[in-house]
Amino acid sequence: MATQKEISTERTVEIRPVGLVGDLVVPADARGIVVFAHGSGSSRFSSRNRFVAGVLQNAGLGTLLLDLLTAEEEQVDLRTRHLRFDIGLLAERLGHAAEWLRNDAASAPLSLGYFGASTGAAAALVASANSPGPIQAVVSRGGRPDLAGVALVQVKSPTLLIVGGDDEEVLELNRKALAKLQCEKKLAVVPGATHLFEEPGTLEAAADLARNWFQQYLQS
Repeated sequence: MATQKEISTERTVEIRPVGLVGDLVVPADARGIVVFAHGSGSSRFSSRNRFVAGVLQNAGLGTLLLDLLTAEEEQVDLRTRHLRFDIGLLAERLGHAAEWLRNDAASAPLSLGYFGASTGAAAALVASANSPGPIQAVVSRGGRPDLAGVALVQVKSPTLLIVGGDDEEVLELNRKALAKLQCEKKLAVVPGATHLFEEPGTLEAAADLARNWFQQYLQS
């Protein structure tokens, strides 16, 4: 993780009017900021996403780890498990977060990117396609970009799909989604990794790929 010396601002924020809670970190001299869309059944406290966020912070990129559901909605979703798969709703929430960042003093000058895992990847792609302002890069880790549906052909942001080599079903779904994307795009396969990137060194490899992609495309 980034050290306190490297961080100019680190705070918990509320995205209004929706009432979403997120953890915002903006390193000194940041060149861009990445909004994290976690996967189904996860939260902004996801250890995997926080690991990736730390790698990005150490590379001079800001991060916003965001809960896409309110506390009340989380309680409903624990029973019904349907909101976590409502890609349209999650994408709309990401759009609210991007708008909030564009109006926040610490992040307004910075270019924006999305990082999505699992169903969060589909939400990130839909939000990118629908965004009234530029989203300069999207990265999916173990994601389901196929769930973005018709929005795939509307995505303009350079998009990196990271998939585990042993996550065969999701890998095939990503290949099909890649074929539909009309933007600058790449599929990166991490050898030996399964869906959650739990194998030694695989999450580190995915984080390095994400860092390099964002460093290439996020320009202040």
